[in-house]
Amino acid sequence: MSQPPPYNPYSQPPAMPPSPPGFGAPQQPYAGQPPMQSWQQPPMPPGQPYPQQPMPFGQREQRGHPVGAFFLGYFASVVVSLAYSVLVLATYEDQTRNTPQILYIAHALLNGAIVGTLIGLMARRRSGAWISGAVIAPLGVFFGHTNAVPMIIADISGMAAVGDMMEDDPFIPAKVWWGSHGDTEWISLLGLVLAAAMAWLLAFATGRRR
Repeated sequence: MSQPPPYNPYSQPPAMPPSPPGFGAPQQPYAGQPPMQSWQQPPMPPGQPYPQQPMPFGQREQRGHPVGAFFLGYFASVVVSLAYSVLVLATYEDQTRNTPQILYIAHALLNGAIVGTLIGLMARRRSGAWISGAVIAPLGVFFGHTNAVPMIIADISGMAAVGDMMEDDPFIPAKVWWGSHGDTEWISLLGLVLAAAMAWLLAFATGRRR
């Protein structure tokens, strides 16, 4: 019966020293040791962050311009309100009882829609600019109506009558906007609310998609 060869320690390959965790190839288990599971792998040493994935080519962070959006919305509101004042001046002699209210509400919706859309396109996701649109649009509605009053007075009685009005009671345009009957006061407030809501909603909807 043959005997196994005697154990010779010098004939075995030298054992490799373990490498520091996190460097080199992953450590292999010793003979007779079960393989390491994924949750048993040595953790990365501190100070070695994971590599960040670069952004795809051509994609940049979307940034709005809230200041530019504010001035653009303000300019658009002034233009729309001025157009409304000229329209009232051109049609006040032929208007019926309900025509001023209809034009006023239509102006509120149009002013808010234009201001909100422009601010949303330029400011994008800046919520502060959205709120500014909800302030600009009602102001445009108010001044569009009040500016039409001195235009009508000047058309009827001349520019001297406008100067007399400013000396006697400069708040006459605001009083005309508010109305003297109970059925017109709520329409005045409704126009401001509609303009603010329309401006904010369109700025939000347009800015979120940018």
